Amino acid sequence: MADESFDLVGCLTRVSQRDQTAARLLVEHLYPLVIRIVRSHLPRRVAEEDLAQDIFLKMFTRLEQYQGKVPFPHWVSRIAVTTCIDQLRVQKSRPEFRWADLSESEAEVLDHVLTNERDATPGDALAARELVHQLLGQLKPDDRLVIQLLDLEQKTIAEISAATGWNQTLVKVRAFRARRKLQKLFQELQSKEKP
Repeated sequence: MADESFDLVGCLTRVSQRDQTAARLLVEHLYPLVIRIVRSHLPRRVAEEDLAQDIFLKMFTRLEQYQGKVPFPHWVSRIAVTTCIDQLRVQKSRPEFRWADLSESEAEVLDHVLTNERDATPGDALAARELVHQLLGQLKPDDRLVIQLLDLEQKTIAEISAATGWNQTLVKVRAFRARRKLQKLFQELQSKEKP
C-alpha cells in the first residue's frame, strides 16, 4: 500500500474501461490490506484466499458505487470488514465451550490465571492466544469484531466507527456487552474447571 509510484486514480479509470491489466494491478496493490483484514477477522484462516477473492469480486461489482468521499482503500476496507462479518454469521454456531475442549497447554494457562501464578512458561503465550481466540469464537460476529479491533488491535472508537460504518455510541455499547459476555463465558469455563 505504500507504493508511491502507483497511480490509483489512473488505475481506477482504466479498470472502469474494463482494462484487465489495470484490474490485476489494483488487486496486487490492495491485496496486503485485504488479506490482513481477512486474517484478523476470521477465527481460523479457513479459505482466506476464497474470502479475499469474494471481497475483490464485490469491490469490482460495486465500483460504480464508489463516490470518492473517502479514500479508496478505506472503501475497500469497509467491504472487507462487512464480508468477514457476513462470513462469520454464516458459520454454524459452536457447541458449548467446556474445560474438556482445551488443550493441555491451554488448560495450564487457564490454571495460571485462576490461581494468579506468575511463573508462566514462554510456551504459555501461544496457548493463551489460542484460549483467547476460542473464547472470542463464542461471541456473535459483531461482538467479536469490536473486541478484536478495540482491545487486541488497539483501534480507537473513531477508527472502528469508520471501518464498520457503526456510529460511535453503537461501538461503545457493543464493546461493553461483548466484554460482559466474555466475562460470563470465562466464569462459566472457570465453574466447570476440571470435571
